[in-house]
Amino acid sequence: MKRLRALLIFALLVAVPRPALAKEPPKRDVPDYDGRRGGPTTARDVLLWIPRILLSPLYFVSEFVVRRPLGAIISGAERAHIPEELYGFFTFGVDNKAGFAPYAFIDFGFQPSVGVYVFWQDAGFQGHDLSLHAATGGPDWLAAGITERFRFADGNSVALHATGVRRPDYQFFGIGPRTTQSDSTRYSSSQLDTNAELDFDLWRASRVTTTFGAKAVSFSPGHFGDDPDVEGQVARGVFPLPPGYDRGYTIEYNQILAAFDTRLPRPSPGSGVRVESTVVQGNDVRRSPAGGFVRYGATAGGFWDLNDHGRVVSLSVGASFADPLGKEPVPFTELVALGGYEAMRGFIPGRLYGRSAAVSTLHYRWPIWAYIDGSIEIATGNVFDEHLKDFDPRLLRLSGAMGIETVGSPDNSLEILVGAGTETIDAGLKLDSARLLLGTNRGF
Repeated sequence: MKRLRALLIFALLVAVPRPALAKEPPKRDVPDYDGRRGGPTTARDVLLWIPRILLSPLYFVSEFVVRRPLGAIISGAERAHIPEELYGFFTFGVDNKAGFAPYAFIDFGFQPSVGVYVFWQDAGFQGHDLSLHAATGGPDWLAAGITERFRFADGNSVALHATGVRRPDYQFFGIGPRTTQSDSTRYSSSQLDTNAELDFDLWRASRVTTTFGAKAVSFSPGHFGDDPDVEGQVARGVFPLPPGYDRGYTIEYNQILAAFDTRLPRPSPGSGVRVESTVVQGNDVRRSPAGGFVRYGATAGGFWDLNDHGRVVSLSVGASFADPLGKEPVPFTELVALGGYEAMRGFIPGRLYGRSAAVSTLHYRWPIWAYIDGSIEIATGNVFDEHLKDFDPRLLRLSGAMGIETVGSPDNSLEILVGAGTETIDAGLKLDSARLLLGTNRGF
């Protein structure tokens, strides 16, 4: 019986179908959180090593000298709630759309200044902004500017500007490609500028900006440190009197800037191409019609976002020209200028003046924090006589600059910049000038 019972149990186990075993679920792919997970190598991956190798010195500086130390400082300030405290102190009103901020501006080689920036967004009604800048560097260094801006839903805007500046420390080195730092002289200038600006937002980052205004400028001997004044150097025969210096000028002017840009608007424009052209036409009402001029130029550049996260390398080339529209020469402060906030930022403002200029710039920009970008640029170029007629590769200079700048407001960004410029190639590319700037872009 025991054997029969065992046989019956065995037969039942064989005859009754068993439930299918559950299959093991397929393994989940490793998540690619930052876009750096391994995968098939593409041509793009190989080509990326070329700029990585070429830019490795710049990367080292940007990463370990600028980004990481600054990131640590910012992180510590955030943990201590310092930004919130400052924001609450300097802003007020509904949604904190009004406020003020003190600032200082130091561009070594010039008198430092201190000032205040006051703003009110949506003043009275939505899309209406007011801002005021006022600064001083002493009793003979005074400046103020006011802007009223009307913003529209389609991205277009209209702005009214009025600016007055009087300062004694402007620099002049002569006109042309061969000037040197040892030619430095000082002059004083008083300027009053009022204008209306119409900004039209087009496709992507393309836009057209037109400006209509009037400006009055006068000159007199200046001073800073041991530098001689312009009139003293003219009397010694170092260079002729700059055009327009002895009489000043009052102009009505019209300006148009047209930019075709395939990139997206900030904050993440990405890769693309930008072609920009500017034309400024002015008439000296004191000497009309003989005292007129036109200044024009164009720049074309290509931009490559290395990792689609805002690390952008760009290469641009541009040329600018200034021509008289009558018998009177173009005032020297309306000539093509390089240095300062113009191209070749390693040179100080007003370092290079000429009837024309040609510049090529390699630039790298990267995000450091939500509101701060870093930048490094290397440029070569110079100013020349009319229409580049004396252009010679041996007359090219080098300019280098590295800095950080806040992003967001075009009216009041803060910047730290270190730069340097050289003499011409045929003079041995000797270091000609150095620049250190700390402060706001409204340095007047």
